[in-house]
Amino acid sequence: MLPQLRQVARSVWKEGKGSKVWAFHAPMGAGKTTFIHALCEELGVQSAISSPTFAIINEYASPEAGAIYHMDWYRLKDEEEAVNAGVEDCLLSGKLCLVEWPDKAPGLLPDNTFHISLEALDEHTRRLFTGSSD
Repeated sequence: MLPQLRQVARSVWKEGKGSKVWAFHAPMGAGKTTFIHALCEELGVQSAISSPTFAIINEYASPEAGAIYHMDWYRLKDEEEAVNAGVEDCLLSGKLCLVEWPDKAPGLLPDNTFHISLEALDEHTRRLFTGSSD
């Protein structure tokens, strides 16, 4: 993992920690899971951090953020399937939710979602944009 990634994760946490739902926008392979891994490490998660591609939802414990739900909506067909998978319960839980592929069910995201967009500039360089949907 790139050494500066933890610093970026720390900075983004300071900016977005007021929002409980974070939506990660990026094409396949741009680094969504890698960034979430660095963020969870920064928040003190001790358990294994992995992509929930097949489970859809992973839960981690953080001494700083409490329970964290890491969701990967890539395999979901629509919002109904997302609700059936338990996504809405997580989003309404008041816990930190980190959502990969939020465009699969955008209507489920709350108004105050913190959006993060990643863009691959080359094999080792990413550009990151943040913003809230308030």
